[in-house]
Amino acid sequence: MDTTTSDIRAVEFTPSSDGDSPVLPELLGQIPESEEIGTVTADGTYDKRRCHTAIIDRQATAIIPIRKNGRSWKEACPAARTRNQILHAPRRYGLAFWKRWTGYKFRSRIKAKMRCLKAFGERRAARDPDRQAAAIQIRVALINRFKALGTAEIVRVA
Repeated sequence: MDTTTSDIRAVEFTPSSDGDSPVLPELLGQIPESEEIGTVTADGTYDKRRCHTAIIDRQATAIIPIRKNGRSWKEACPAARTRNQILHAPRRYGLAFWKRWTGYKFRSRIKAKMRCLKAFGERRAARDPDRQAAAIQIRVALINRFKALGTAEIVRVA
């Protein structure tokens, strides 16, 4: 999701048997190479080598909290160095400060946008995976269009 426009930029349709983290490289691949990605914000599920490597390959900054039992990675690759910095920052400065400093609060906006996507209905009528993916992409296009129309302006009267 683009945090400035709140548009959903990439969608990947997976069956419920697959995990979330393996599809991150494909999600980043949907955004053209010519467009810069500033940060990738995700939850601890995406704290995997392939995710950190995919984020570094796109010259982006990972904002992924490490799980409580997380340990330093021993390997000296760029993904390990970046992840170890993420691991030590909340411990050094505190988790609340780290969340404010990195802008982790934008993750709540992403969750709210996913709730809007699910408000169109969780049930998919099509049985064919290609048609299911098309239905989800139509929903995403509708949500982005609704956002482009603008949000209501609330004015206090009393």
